Amino acid sequence: MPSDLPLKVKIGPSILNSDLSCLADECNSLIKNGADYLHLDVMDGHFVPNLTFGAPVVKSLRKHVERSVLFDMHMMVAEPEKWIQDMANAGADQYVFHYEASKDPANCIRLVKESGMKVGMAVKPKTDVTLVDEYADMVDLVLIMTVEPGFGGQKFMVDMMPKVAHLRQKFPKLEVEVDGGVSPKNVDQCFTAGANQIVCGSAITQNSDPAGVIKQLKTIADDAFKF
Repeated sequence: MPSDLPLKVKIGPSILNSDLSCLADECNSLIKNGADYLHLDVMDGHFVPNLTFGAPVVKSLRKHVERSVLFDMHMMVAEPEKWIQDMANAGADQYVFHYEASKDPANCIRLVKESGMKVGMAVKPKTDVTLVDEYADMVDLVLIMTVEPGFGGQKFMVDMMPKVAHLRQKFPKLEVEVDGGVSPKNVDQCFTAGANQIVCGSAITQNSDPAGVIKQLKTIADDAFKF
C-alpha cells in the first residue's frame, strides 16, 4: 500500500555491474558512498535470456551487509511465485516481480505480503502501464523499465517517461522506480516525470567516484523532483 508519508528521492545502485568477486565489499562501499538501498537483479534464463544469481547469494550477502540496508529484488523470472519464500528466507526486503511473468498478479502480491517482504510490480517497455492501475493500491512500488530487461548497455528510453507521469498523476503517493540506462545525463527527465526511486548501474559502479555520482543524482533531484 502506498504510504501517506512524503515521498523521498532514493538512489539504489544495481550491484550487477559491480566486481562480483568481492560483492559484499562492493555493497558496503556503495552504502558508505551514499546509496539509499541496493538493487539486486535476479535473472533466470527463461523470462529473460541471461542468468545471474539466486537466493543463496542473497543469503550470503545478507550476512555481511547491515540488516537496515534494503535489498530491492528485481525478479526477472518466470513464475515469480515460486521464488518468494526462498528470497524472504534469504533476507530480501522488497520483491519486485514482472506483471508479464505472473498469471495471477493479485495472488503474487498476496504471497509476497504474507512472506513479510514489501512488494513491487515491474513493467517492460512494451507493456501498457494502465494494466497495473488496478494493482497500484496493493503494492508498495511500481518499476518502469527504461530498457528491455535482461540486457546490459542499452540506451535509456526517454519515451517511457509518460508511463512515469501517468502513475505519479493518478497515484500521488506511490513509490515509482525507474531502471535502465539512467545516468546524470538523463535522470532529470525521470525526476521531472515523477519518479522518486532511481536504479543506476554502471554510471555509479564503473565510475572512479561513485560517491560523487550519487551526490550529483541527488542534487539534480533537488531541482527536478517537485512532487
